[in-house]
Amino acid sequence: MTNIHSTAQVHPKARMGEGVSIGSYTIIGENVTIGKNTKISHHVSIIGRTTLGENNDIFPYASIGTAPQDVSFKGEPTQLFIGNNNIFREFVTINLGTPKEHGRTQIGDNNFLMAYCHVAHDCVLGNHIIAGNAMQLGGHVRIHNYAALGGMVGIHHFVTVGQYSFIGGAARVIRDIPPYMIAEGHPSRVRGLNIIGLERHGFSAEKIKALKDAHKLIWHSSHTKAEAFKLLEKKKPTPEIKVLIRFMRQTQAGHQARASEAFRKIPARPGRNAEV
Repeated sequence: MTNIHSTAQVHPKARMGEGVSIGSYTIIGENVTIGKNTKISHHVSIIGRTTLGENNDIFPYASIGTAPQDVSFKGEPTQLFIGNNNIFREFVTINLGTPKEHGRTQIGDNNFLMAYCHVAHDCVLGNHIIAGNAMQLGGHVRIHNYAALGGMVGIHHFVTVGQYSFIGGAARVIRDIPPYMIAEGHPSRVRGLNIIGLERHGFSAEKIKALKDAHKLIWHSSHTKAEAFKLLEKKKPTPEIKVLIRFMRQTQAGHQARASEAFRKIPARPGRNAEV
């Protein structure tokens, strides 16, 4: 059974699993699907073609599945997919996708978005991500698993944030952030290895040492990054080092040090390709 407050407005075509709880003055739209045991507090808005998985916890005044903040959006039937066991605190906003990429915004499992966070159109978030208060994502951002973002971090559209990385509070992120690293600043840059985060997630001392050595070689040696990658590959790199090298090569191949810019579609101009 579901528990729906008498003042909530739930469209009769909305689909809800067992054990869903909906608080007072909450609005659930026609094309919404909510998985079992999800708890939705009071004054929440969930509209659009939005699918939530199971055991999510939505706090007051969250706004989920609203239209993209994109002037080119014309009401196309785009979507939002959210997995299981996520926590979205007060005033979190999450937009639908646009036709510019895959037509959907996507959030995985076990994520914690604190108050006032914003997830823009076409973003893809993995699993076990922690985002501090007022973290803001531009469109088409990708956040990989176990990344942690401090409060008031602002991330430029098409940026990719690597797994197990940490971004310090109030950072302005305009380029991809490599996995396993700490970044901060305005604009942000890599400051070191996320040692505490890796230890908390059970990385062995050997793996952490290998990443520390790789960080030193890539960022604090006389070698170019390309030379550093080749030297690391000659030493039978660990899986983590392979992930780091592959990520950074993709970033270097992308426009403005953002690998995902390859997906960006820009109207053709004289002397300029449509795809950048």
